Amino acid sequence: MTSTATIVPVILAGGQGTRLWPMSRASRPKQFLPLMGVRSLYQETLARVSDPARYAAPVIVTNADYRFLVSEQAQELGITPTAVLLEPVARNTAAAIAAAAEFVAGKFGADAVLHVLASDHAVTVDDNYRWSLDVAEAASRAGRLVTFGIAPTAPETGYGYIEAGAATGDGAHAVARFVEKPDLARAEAMLAKGGYYWNSGTFMFAAGTFLAETASLAPETGSAAKAAVAEAKADLDFIRLDADAFATAPNISVDYAIFEKSAKVALVPVTYPWSDLGAWDAVWKASPKDAAGNVTMGEVSLGNTRNALVVTDKAHVVVEGLDDIIVIASEDAIYVGRQSEAQKVGAAVKRLRANPKTATLTEIHKTAYRPWGGYSSVLHGERFQVKRLFVKPGKKLSLQKHHHRAEHWVVVSGTAEVTIDGQVTMLTENQSIYLPLGCVHRLANPGKILLELVEVQTGSYLGEDDIVRIEDEFGRA
Repeated sequence: MTSTATIVPVILAGGQGTRLWPMSRASRPKQFLPLMGVRSLYQETLARVSDPARYAAPVIVTNADYRFLVSEQAQELGITPTAVLLEPVARNTAAAIAAAAEFVAGKFGADAVLHVLASDHAVTVDDNYRWSLDVAEAASRAGRLVTFGIAPTAPETGYGYIEAGAATGDGAHAVARFVEKPDLARAEAMLAKGGYYWNSGTFMFAAGTFLAETASLAPETGSAAKAAVAEAKADLDFIRLDADAFATAPNISVDYAIFEKSAKVALVPVTYPWSDLGAWDAVWKASPKDAAGNVTMGEVSLGNTRNALVVTDKAHVVVEGLDDIIVIASEDAIYVGRQSEAQKVGAAVKRLRANPKTATLTEIHKTAYRPWGGYSSVLHGERFQVKRLFVKPGKKLSLQKHHHRAEHWVVVSGTAEVTIDGQVTMLTENQSIYLPLGCVHRLANPGKILLELVEVQTGSYLGEDDIVRIEDEFGRA
């Protein structure tokens, strides 16, 4: 067991939010997107907990589908997590946090303090932010379960609220009650009365205190997390929580399971700028604006337009003579709506998901990312498909074969090492090679620059599930 006087950050990175569609999708949700700058929201979260004087290396909780994204984006910042815990099934925040607390207690001891953060929030680090951490740490080491409450700046209906109780004399407060997401009239009344804070979903506590409260208030969650960690298995650089044990945990949030029931909860009220970026209007509010109140990302031209959010991946978007509008243009889908109705994006995604013809638009991007690089769909027709493949320097795909398709590869840039039935061929720019149906093959980039290819697939079935992996350095065989 390793002891630590520093705080162990626990970052929850497994969510599949749909309210920022079409940019956020199941295969690459908003926490891994650069919505507020060049770094993703997850990377911004990592950066906030990277001070070694205050923090140990983070523990990341995510699911298996995101494990390589989590590791790759951490690596880009030069950060090596203490651990990446993989949830076998989604069981909301209570089970995820309990599993993290079990792991941290086992590695660092029951006195270790956890700082639990969402991976997809926008936070401004200022003096008040740093003060709140000091207050929360002191309360946590004194046996309290701390929740951070954000001083409201508007009567938001998309957030839950916490009513502060009596001050404890050290910057914290008791909690009078938790309030569900209110309607507008109730939100306005709470702001007028004062003493209410937005529930940020951010927590701090000692591992042992949280686990004791979990055993008392949510024993099924506690026992499931304890068994899932005890029976966990290492997989490359990841830790897979035991599936059978974790699945027995109730699907419940940590607020309902623990914080709304515990007598040990303390509220630390704060005023630093914060947003959960839960909808496109929240992205607009949190972003720098031009003189007309517009926020643009990508190639955008505006004329006589005010209070607009326009985001585009590639296509040049022109908006003329419109106010209070959201335009989000991804590679294969475009959303247009009013700022005031941004919360309705989730309902639109549900409609798309229910239709077999549009369901994939909610699940995968036109560009799919893999631990070795990724691919983009260029053209799809009857019995053929064209893709752009990109492979990072030093990476290689699995040794594999296909039952239903043959492939042609044309190198656009970089150097390709191609293995076909044991024979290795080196290809450079403008060279091509044919891979017959059923051959055992592998693609690798032995060079120092990105390898780009055009892949033409032909055959009776072109689905991604027609891959038989024989050998794979990422544990997928």
